[in-house]
Amino acid sequence: MHVFEVLLRPLVTEKSTILQDGHNKYAFEVDTRANKVQVRAAVEESFSVKVTEVNILVVKGKKKRFGRKAVQKASWKKAVVSLRTGDKIQLFEGA
Repeated sequence: MHVFEVLLRPLVTEKSTILQDGHNKYAFEVDTRANKVQVRAAVEESFSVKVTEVNILVVKGKKKRFGRKAVQKASWKKAVVSLRTGDKIQLFEGA
């Protein structure tokens, strides 16, 4: 898998903003086939930063109802990336 196929989108939520401000951690939605090594390489190459730690978790899809039909939403993979002190990702900073 190519490094630019690993990161799908950044996650900008209230919880990820708190992690970013207090702990220098950033959250991404990643490809379901990606592992920690691939996520580390993708973030370091894409944003020119040094990654110190990668945590990955699978978010299970929820059951939703649309009228009489019950639908299972797809599961997806989330990565929380810790950066070296002093490094920042400009995409999240807004500048």
